[in-house]
Amino acid sequence: MNDLLSLISHHGYMLLAAICFAEAIGLPLPASLALLTAGAVAAYGQLHLHTVLLIGWAAMLCGDVILYFAGRATGWALLGFLCRLSANPETCILRSAEYFYRRGKQTLLFSKFIPGINTMSPPLAGSMRMRPGQFLAYDAVGAALYIAVYALVGYIFSDALRDITRGLRSAGFAAEVVFGIGLTFYVVYRIWIYRKYRLLDVAPRVAADELARRLAAASPDSILIADVRSHGYYDAAAERIAGSIRLEPNNLEAEVKKLSKEREIYLYCT
Repeated sequence: MNDLLSLISHHGYMLLAAICFAEAIGLPLPASLALLTAGAVAAYGQLHLHTVLLIGWAAMLCGDVILYFAGRATGWALLGFLCRLSANPETCILRSAEYFYRRGKQTLLFSKFIPGINTMSPPLAGSMRMRPGQFLAYDAVGAALYIAVYALVGYIFSDALRDITRGLRSAGFAAEVVFGIGLTFYVVYRIWIYRKYRLLDVAPRVAADELARRLAAASPDSILIADVRSHGYYDAAAERIAGSIRLEPNNLEAEVKKLSKEREIYLYCT
């Protein structure tokens, strides 16, 4: 925190813009911490608060717009790339899609405050063909809310933040030990999560030609094929396998109850 305080004090708006933009496009940089620090520096009179708010908002919005149009152009490919570093990419995508399914465009108003959803929301909105004007309106409000909350907290509690940095500076070696222990626990936790999802991610798969052979050999009522493409990749006019039914993947608990337990069920998605 002390290092960040010193950096923002010396490099000011440009560093703040770079960190906000970087977080918006998915890089693991702490925009919230940078905004808190910039707000505190503004309270000391070394930056102007209204300029901090404007620059942070503009930088974050630029990153979001880039991801929105990239998602619109590449769809699933970009979502998969952004989720690749997570423990389970399919869970990462589905969780983000679920927010849109349940809350719609209002998701953009609060998604910045939710780790994982914050980066996924703009490209997901693009891949779901949300209108550009609509995306800009909602995302601009969401980004403004996020920037304002963290910058104003830093501004209002600047004295407390300064005391914290002094405490860390005086703690010296103890702070480094605490940081090292915390980092170790985090790495162990991430490995545990990764192994947990790798053990669960073993859904059996069937090739399309193999399924075609099974369909040809079986009676019509013994096999059920379900389309579970994510919300935004499916619409009523979309082409799908002949005879298949539609299951909404974000409402599977209710959908599964409608299915016959006497039939083999095959699922396909994007």
